[in-house]
Amino acid sequence: MQQIVNFFIKYRNFLLYAFLLFISLVFTIQSHSYHRSKFVNSANFLSGGIYSSLDNITEYFDLKVHNAQLVEENNRLRTRLLNTRDSISQKIDTATFHKRFRFTTAKTINNNYTFKDNFLTLRAGTKDGLKQDLGVITSKGIVGIVDRASANYATVISILNSNSQINAKLKKSNHFGILVWRGGDPNIVDLIDVQSKAPVQKGDTIVTGGKSTIFPEGIGIGTIKSFELDPSENFYSIKVELFNDMTNIGYVYVIENLDRTEIQTLEQQTADEQ
Repeated sequence: MQQIVNFFIKYRNFLLYAFLLFISLVFTIQSHSYHRSKFVNSANFLSGGIYSSLDNITEYFDLKVHNAQLVEENNRLRTRLLNTRDSISQKIDTATFHKRFRFTTAKTINNNYTFKDNFLTLRAGTKDGLKQDLGVITSKGIVGIVDRASANYATVISILNSNSQINAKLKKSNHFGILVWRGGDPNIVDLIDVQSKAPVQKGDTIVTGGKSTIFPEGIGIGTIKSFELDPSENFYSIKVELFNDMTNIGYVYVIENLDRTEIQTLEQQTADEQ
């Protein structure tokens, strides 16, 4: 204890200088938007670098899991391709199709799932084409929506986030609802505001509804685990068991709707005329 006291006495001038320097930096960052933005960008870069370094250590041990996921996805894509070939009698030039969506592959280097508002960090950023409000999925289903992006990294609002609201529907019908997170089990989310006339059954598949400009229609979400009807409001509240294991997210696909700006501009013009 005496050595600690002697240390503070010996270096009191330097420690006082360091403390005052720290206080001045805090006030400078808080009072100037330029300095604040530079500080935030530097902090994002530093945290992204730390996550990336830790991920490099653990990535090797996850190769077996990632390879299994790739094999599973390849099998599913091959099956779909073969079924498509069998069902189409004439040759179709897919190059003439209008390309609506662009996919970017990214690696998850940080993933929260134990909090009320969870997020993920991806090792891909603006230089890879990532920006705010792009959808994030895996081969099994949806993961979340890009919130922010720096040059090399991006953060994603997870579907396990109280601020997440995603348009979803029953796969077997066009009855829509809103996918929300109410905490608790990271494998379960809630689908709310589904009309009482919907043919809801346990085990039914829930997919993206396509009413937003973020996710394409029909991306997998999960299956109905349980449901109950609110007689006073005539809406179902549905528990959905996710296809994705949200505690183990590796590589993801980031989806950009290339028609989004055009759609939003047209809708805004229509709304302004009302």
